[in-house]
Amino acid sequence: MFLYSWCCGTNMLGMFCVRTFGLLGCRTSTFARLLHTPPGITVAQIDEEVAKLLELKARLGGDEGKHQFVLKTAKGTRDYNPKQMAIRERVFNTIISSFKRHGAETIDTPVFELKETLTGKYGEDSKLIYDLKDQGGELLSLRYDLTVPFARYLAMNKITNIKRYHIAKVYRRDNPAMTRGRYREFYQCDFDIAGQYDAMIPDAECLKIVHEILNELDLGDFCIKVNDRRILDGMFAVCGVPDNKFRTICSTVDKLDKMPWDEVKKEMVEEKGLSEEAADQIGEYVSMQGGRDLAERLLQDQKMSQSKQACAGLSDIKLLFSYLELFQVTDKVVFDLSLARGLDYYTGVIYEAVLTQAGVTLASAEAENGAPAEERVSVGSVAGGGRYDGLVGMFDPKGRRVPCVGVSIGIERIFSIMEQKAEASAEKVRTTEVQVLVASAQKNLLEERLKLISELWEAGIKAELMYKKNPKLLSQLQYCEESGIPLVAILGEQELKDGVVKLRMVATREEADISRADLIDEIRRRTPQA
Repeated sequence: MFLYSWCCGTNMLGMFCVRTFGLLGCRTSTFARLLHTPPGITVAQIDEEVAKLLELKARLGGDEGKHQFVLKTAKGTRDYNPKQMAIRERVFNTIISSFKRHGAETIDTPVFELKETLTGKYGEDSKLIYDLKDQGGELLSLRYDLTVPFARYLAMNKITNIKRYHIAKVYRRDNPAMTRGRYREFYQCDFDIAGQYDAMIPDAECLKIVHEILNELDLGDFCIKVNDRRILDGMFAVCGVPDNKFRTICSTVDKLDKMPWDEVKKEMVEEKGLSEEAADQIGEYVSMQGGRDLAERLLQDQKMSQSKQACAGLSDIKLLFSYLELFQVTDKVVFDLSLARGLDYYTGVIYEAVLTQAGVTLASAEAENGAPAEERVSVGSVAGGGRYDGLVGMFDPKGRRVPCVGVSIGIERIFSIMEQKAEASAEKVRTTEVQVLVASAQKNLLEERLKLISELWEAGIKAELMYKKNPKLLSQLQYCEESGIPLVAILGEQELKDGVVKLRMVATREEADISRADLIDEIRRRTPQA
């Protein structure tokens, strides 16, 4: 064919254009222009050749309806199989139980907000917000976290006091690290206390909740770092940081958990324009860690004592530790001056929980080459939060402030550890809560099985049956073992005559004849966890 020969003889782009434009029925003049048709070849000639190709395609039957989909999830997202969802549900239940134990009620907000609602609240992380295409006049963005929508909710509904939890998905255009539980779409589990209360009492309760949840999940050893934005700002001031550089230097300090001090200092000096002397002074302070004693020492520090902001923050840290001692959680809490948390809306105490030992080891491929056979799971922080007293006022038409403090649990990172622990221990994870399988020992008993399972469902018993008229008893018992169903209610002709059901414990293979009247109570007694 002329067109084919010409394409191959000039460049392979021709073939691509013929396929993508000509065979898809686009105007031939369009791709003729793209190909920069050489002298002597007319558009009419190209049209003729394309018509022949289309005719050949029609004779061969075409490929309509045979589009080859790329079967993958979008970058930074994932699917969850039933086993993974069972583990997730267990984690969610632990977190929700703790939130409810502390008297929280729940709300929900839209997955997208007006773009202006989210703009300017996240500092340098604002570039990670997903903006949506204009849909009829409103500029929208997917929510970046649950805190800013909560503040908007309070201002819009004129709410001044609430203790709430919210579990929902958020979206960040970040570079995902799937093995570390870092995604572009992920859940956040937030607990917040809004209202005017005495200093540090709600803040201490938030830290107590983090301590409770991490203990109950048994993830391994952990540490809760605390600091105060006022201490940071006071520190920056006495170290010679210009006022207009506070937030940007704060964002750099926030990278100390990922970068060594030398790299952080280099960014401060070379990229942010801070003097070396100021950076060195900051370096002395951010290396400090301790407890109430450190707060007392810094209150006497020659430089820090010159800042009213820093002194107010240090006094609150002292008070916070006194309450944490009463809550018996100071063994896991450390006052760490390197903790910054880069979000712009924090105004007081800030905190972050990190795993110091993940409590799980993964087999390493390097073991075969003589390297250590195990390596620790690295997931970064698993909870964070702080006080944000000015955020609601940013949305309120009259600027009314509603003091708030809260914490967000990093469910995805926690789930990464729980999933890896389950894999490492070869733990059998049940994916259903079925208490009993209704089975038959002989043929032609489908109607009786349907009657019995209907009675069980009506009584609130979680029950299942196999979708066959005459299943083999062995197949039914094997299904229970594979699925982890603890009980089998077996019907047979003799059992029907006697008005009983043979109840079998799958784990022990122990069997007992139970009267139909007592069956429901007996199932409940033998499966109390359900």
